[in-house]
Amino acid sequence: MSSPDPQVRAARNPSSPPASPSPAARGPVVAVTGAATGIGALLTERLAASEEIRQVVAIDERRGECAEAEWHILDVRDPAIAEKLRGADVVVHLALDLDLGSDAAARTAYNVRGTQTVLTAAAAAGVHRVVLCTSAMVYGALPDNELPLSEDAELRATAEATGVADLLEIERLARRAPRAHPGLNVTVVRPALLVGGTDTALTRYFESPRLLVVADSRPAWQFCHVDDLCAALEYAVLEKVDGELAVGCDGWLEQEEVEELSGIRRMELPSAVALGAATRLHRIGLTPSPAGDLAYTMYPWVVSGSRLHAAGWRPRWTNEDVLAELLAEVSGRHTVAGRRLGRKDATAAGAAGATVALLGAAAVVRRARKARRRI
Repeated sequence: MSSPDPQVRAARNPSSPPASPSPAARGPVVAVTGAATGIGALLTERLAASEEIRQVVAIDERRGECAEAEWHILDVRDPAIAEKLRGADVVVHLALDLDLGSDAAARTAYNVRGTQTVLTAAAAAGVHRVVLCTSAMVYGALPDNELPLSEDAELRATAEATGVADLLEIERLARRAPRAHPGLNVTVVRPALLVGGTDTALTRYFESPRLLVVADSRPAWQFCHVDDLCAALEYAVLEKVDGELAVGCDGWLEQEEVEELSGIRRMELPSAVALGAATRLHRIGLTPSPAGDLAYTMYPWVVSGSRLHAAGWRPRWTNEDVLAELLAEVSGRHTVAGRRLGRKDATAAGAAGATVALLGAAAVVRRARKARRRI
């Protein structure tokens, strides 16, 4: 009876060619930070199930659910992470705090210091590739943006939107790292508006009873499902593509298409009224989103994803399908001016009252314009 073990068969029959190692045996060891929750958890599960990955090292402040990964519990700002990364070929850094409720200073300290530590630790541990994830928001939402933007387009975002200042600093660290650490390759992945268990100022836009449209703006909506983002990250891990990568659904939706698909009617306001009210509401703490977030609902920031496409990657989701999933996710939630409302939430009631005042101001402006036209 022959042995099922190819090594035993080769020992018994020296003339037999050695068995080829499995793809996983040849594949990289991949470390994932932020592996217990969100995108990190999804990517950890995906990589652990891949035949092209030898091993997954999961790093977070608590243990996640992926039993196949090797877990290390620590803060990514701890320099001891260098020892945990030793032996890894690739690090995917996903331990970022982009929570709307986080203190801005604490969030920046965590995001920037964490990225600095991971890049330095990866270089010290002999890792040859680090994959970072920011957002297509770093291109900025501007009226003169091309449709779509190429990966090489200038990063023209400002620090006025939620978390964008952190993402721009992470981009700067990514550009600097290969010079500071020769031999370290850094790939940056920039997803469009991310959907799939996410909570951002832009996903909350679709929780409102009316879709705010700023007069004379030119919105263009492009989404990215978390499943497609994980697939793009896997491409980067396997070195099928590198550099700066934009990822999202093919094409985009005009505002009128979004309104038709969602069944939510618009509420159109003059720019000065919308931006002024958003600034005031945020300043007094009634809304979590600064006025800078409004730009991403006013002007296009659609990306082409040409580098991933050239490498053979394709999104599985369409903008229409992702919008439908987003609407299902937010069903039953009620948000006004970026703040979720609860029946017994007195503070939220204040936000609602402020929004009523905002609508009143808009009505006054409209009446004044009509009066001027009659003269």
